[in-house]
Amino acid sequence: MTRAQQTISIALLLSSLYLACFLGIVPFSPKIQDEIVPVIPFWALVTFGAYLLFKLGYGVFTFNDVPEAHKELMTQIQQARTELKAKGVDVGTD
Repeated sequence: MTRAQQTISIALLLSSLYLACFLGIVPFSPKIQDEIVPVIPFWALVTFGAYLLFKLGYGVFTFNDVPEAHKELMTQIQQARTELKAKGVDVGTD
């Protein structure tokens, strides 16, 4: 199963569960049914956004902790500059 198929399967499962809760197929108390269930998608969206921001911030924070990746990236940049100069493209100063 590819990652796309797995993601689609999980999304369909969660959508089905939410729809069952929203339509009242799964019985909850009236307070939960009227006040909590309708805002679950917004809560999930905010939570997912916060998770992605944390993951991005952590990746930026720990970027200097991977010197091998930095060295490899700098090598690839130098190689690209060399290839572009060989084709006559001005790439600026080194």
